[in-house]
Amino acid sequence: MKEQFASAWHTIVPRPDDPHGPLSPLLLLLTIVTGLVDAFSYLQLDRVFVANMTGNVVFLAFALGGASGFVWWASLLAVFTFLAGAFVGGRITRLRADHRGRLLLLGAGVQAVLLIIAVIITVLVAVPPKGESYAGVPLSVLVVLLGLAMGLQNATARALAVPDLTTTVLTQTLTGLSADSAASAGTDRRFGRRLLAILTMFVGALVGALLVVTGHGRWTLVIAAVLLVIVVVSALRASRSTAAWATKAP
Repeated sequence: MKEQFASAWHTIVPRPDDPHGPLSPLLLLLTIVTGLVDAFSYLQLDRVFVANMTGNVVFLAFALGGASGFVWWASLLAVFTFLAGAFVGGRITRLRADHRGRLLLLGAGVQAVLLIIAVIITVLVAVPPKGESYAGVPLSVLVVLLGLAMGLQNATARALAVPDLTTTVLTQTLTGLSADSAASAGTDRRFGRRLLAILTMFVGALVGALLVVTGHGRWTLVIAAVLLVIVVVSALRASRSTAAWATKAP
């Protein structure tokens, strides 16, 4: 148990010799961003996920199968914009593959701009009545902006390759949590890190849901944008590092 708590603590406060430097706590912040943004998108953008593409593929199938409550074109738009964001993230990775801090700085910087634009859109258009979603052009624009942002985040986290901190997908994390547990004769070494990834996603989604259902959905994106700015500021410092974690391929 002591080793598990140590794993969690050193994910939040990395050791000086951590092979991933300060990346782990910054990726945890991005995981909170995912929970916030997906809560907003699902609850206010007609049951669309902008980070969880597995859900969108299934929702698209539901819509085409005639199930009510799902908008096929919104799910399809989210998938395509996510792919576009991941494409941009791939290009950024090629440009900054020599330094992981600079890669995070550029990726999170572009993502922050997209989130800030999304916040501006929610300020300019009428807030939908409680329990209803955005519609028409605002819905489309928000799906595009958030889909691009989360595709970019996913590509950046993938390139940084910090174990168990993908920031958007928890299926493998949950699988590892159970399959590698002591009860299944596993080593259980990364239990704390995996649990933190799950909890941060949960907390982000919970806060986002509470804000939306109380009529403050816009603040979900505001908080996500603030967290991204924190990541950018931290990555700016990390971008100057010459330590092994920054330049050595993970």
